[in-house]
Amino acid sequence: MANSRYEYVKQFEQPDRLLPHCWIVIRVDGRGFSKFVAEHAFEKPNDERGLQLMNAAATAVMAQVPDVVFAYGVSDEFSFVMRRDSNLYERRASKLISVVASLFAASYVHSWSHHFPSQPLLSLPSFDARAVLYPSTAVLRDYLSWRQVDCHINNQYNTCFWMLVKSGLTPKEAQDTIKGTLADAKNELLFTRFGVNYNDLPAIFRKGSSIFRRQVEEQVEGKQQPDGRPVVRKRSKLVVAHDDIIADAFWAANPHLLGE
Repeated sequence: MANSRYEYVKQFEQPDRLLPHCWIVIRVDGRGFSKFVAEHAFEKPNDERGLQLMNAAATAVMAQVPDVVFAYGVSDEFSFVMRRDSNLYERRASKLISVVASLFAASYVHSWSHHFPSQPLLSLPSFDARAVLYPSTAVLRDYLSWRQVDCHINNQYNTCFWMLVKSGLTPKEAQDTIKGTLADAKNELLFTRFGVNYNDLPAIFRKGSSIFRRQVEEQVEGKQQPDGRPVVRKRSKLVVAHDDIIADAFWAANPHLLGE
């Protein structure tokens, strides 16, 4: 198109460069996922296969986009934290959003059969995405804490609701039973009526999933030191954890993630 009379159309493109020196979070959300999970008969209140599939898609995004230093996911959403000084695609919001969302959706479809080997993919999943800027590490951590608190609140409610429904109550009766109850009352309901200790439920349900890079030591296959010991090298590896990311302990143990 260079030097053609049509090149003037480029002036209609609007700049959308994100502010510098801010943390960029690209949050991906399932679009119409209530219908999608019903169509594919996901288990209620949690389907670990579906959560592991989301983790696999998020891990694929991080493998392809090294500027993403941390990701947190729960249910049908994932938040990708990009380096504060990242200049990927010149920080153009439309580029970053479209790349992350398309990679995530493509990876979700690509990995479907591995996690749901007996369930054909009956319709195409889709995801929307947005870019949000956070001016400081403290505000970014508050954002991540908000998402994990939401994970706990929603999971505790859904666990109570679906156990009541499966015990014979109608959806309305289940809603009325837990309407207005606080966390302690929900825990008591689960324990007294179903013998379930909420804290014993899998951490992936209660805390969501965090994905990040960690230095690990691995033996080099086929190589030995002169004294016969195996050769060990350090490398960066993507790991999935289900930790408390609200307290300081996680970040103190992984200072490289949000290092200034």
